[in-house]
Amino acid sequence: MCKLGTVLLAAAAVLAGCGSSGKSQIKVSAATSLKSAFTKYGGTLEGMTASFSFAGSDMLAAQIQQGVKPDVFASANSKLPDQLYAKGLVEKPVRFATNRLVLAVPAGSSKVKGLADLTRSGVTIAIGSATVPIGSYTRKVLTGLPPAQSKAILGHVRSNEPDVGGVVGKLTQGAVDAGFVYVTDADAAAGKITAIPLPARLQPDVVYEVAVVKGTKHAKQADAFVSGLLTGAGRADLLAAGFRPPPSG
Repeated sequence: MCKLGTVLLAAAAVLAGCGSSGKSQIKVSAATSLKSAFTKYGGTLEGMTASFSFAGSDMLAAQIQQGVKPDVFASANSKLPDQLYAKGLVEKPVRFATNRLVLAVPAGSSKVKGLADLTRSGVTIAIGSATVPIGSYTRKVLTGLPPAQSKAILGHVRSNEPDVGGVVGKLTQGAVDAGFVYVTDADAAAGKITAIPLPARLQPDVVYEVAVVKGTKHAKQADAFVSGLLTGAGRADLLAAGFRPPPSG
């Protein structure tokens, strides 16, 4: 092949990697609850663009184990990133945010006003599946209740959703009377659902972790994305969405 052809092919490869804007593009797999904050943050990135895949953290972690290679993985818990790190699939995870669980009901509904109402006959509930963080956190809340009350509440569950977005969807559609979601998702629902605070003694520790995926071809950009979640524009967008800073230490 002539030298000119080689140069043209090399240039084409660079453009393919950077996109028509000349910016590197990173792929970010993130928990559904991060959608609002991350989408806003993605619009302010300098020198790069980001494409997002939002889903249940367990599903995204499973994809990475199966060979899918995003540049960054952000989870609604610490368990999944830590497991991927132990398997050598991601760099050391860092905590970047915390959240809180609430009991949520469709806006304007008065059928459920608190946890005690969840045991009443005819009440229907949506929760996250046991493998997704929102479902795991919900079950931790229920284990803090008397066994009979917890059993009665679980008996009224009509839908186990693959992510918190599914629970929010059931509530906004009026398909169930109540559900457990993050306070940030209740806030983002723009008045379509009402959040009922949980007793402090029942509130689980909801900690988010993020990690750069090993083997990324955009390590510098991935590191910059993560850094922005800790001290930059990403942190500001998380706080604006109702998240809290990560635990110290």
